[in-house]
Amino acid sequence: MGLKQGKVLVVLTNVSSYGEDSEATGLWLAEATEFVDELIKAGYELDYVSPKGGQVPLDPRSLKKVYAKQGDFAIKNSQDFQVRALKHSKKPSEVNPADYVALYYTGGHGVIWDFPDDEGLQALAMSIYRQGGYLISVCHGVAGLLNLKDEEGSYLIAGKRITGFTKWEEILSGKLGKVPFVTENAVKQRGADFQKKRPFASHALRDGRLITGQNPMSGRAVAKLLVESLATEVN
Repeated sequence: MGLKQGKVLVVLTNVSSYGEDSEATGLWLAEATEFVDELIKAGYELDYVSPKGGQVPLDPRSLKKVYAKQGDFAIKNSQDFQVRALKHSKKPSEVNPADYVALYYTGGHGVIWDFPDDEGLQALAMSIYRQGGYLISVCHGVAGLLNLKDEEGSYLIAGKRITGFTKWEEILSGKLGKVPFVTENAVKQRGADFQKKRPFASHALRDGRLITGQNPMSGRAVAKLLVESLATEVN
C-alpha cells in the first residue's frame, strides 16, 4: 500500500466548559486517540492544532473506562501526545497547509464553541481542501465543517452526505439543554444530506473528499476510510 505524501493535521478544542455553565468538557479522548492510532499504523505523521494553540482540556467523562480503552490511555500517556497535543498544540498561524493531505476535526462538546467560526482553522481547512486534501470530522467535530464556504460562497457541505452527533444522541447524553445548537440540525440547515444510524453505533461515510463520523464510536472507522482513500489515490 502506497502513501500519499504529506502529514495529517488533527484539530483539538481549547474549550473546557459548556459556555457559561461550569460543567467540565473538552476533547473526547477516544475521538483523537483511535484516529491517531490508525493513522500511525498506516505510516502517517501527525501534527496537532487548536484555535488558540497551547493547552487542550480533556472531557473528564471521556476518561472513564466505559468509554476509553487501554489503547486510548497508552496514546494519551505517551510523551508525544502529552507534549504536542495536550500541552503545546500549534496555533493555526504556525501551520503550513501545504504540508498536509488531510485535516481532522476531533469532537467533544467544547468544539461547538470554538470550531465553527474560527477564521484561522477555516483558512487552513480550505487551503488543504483546495490542494486536493481531505476534510474529516467525527461526532461534534462536524461543527468545524459547518461554516466552510467554496469560491461561490456556498456552504461546502451543501448537497453532501454528512453525518455527526445526532439530536437523539444529544438527548441521551443529557446535554441538549447545555449546547448552543444541535449538530444534526445545523448540518441540515446548511443543505447537507444528514445520514445517521442508531444511537452510539459506529458510522462513517465519505462524500468526495469529505469524511464524517457520527459519534465517539466512529473515530477508528473514519480513520480507516481516510487511509483507504489516500491509498487509492496512490495505487
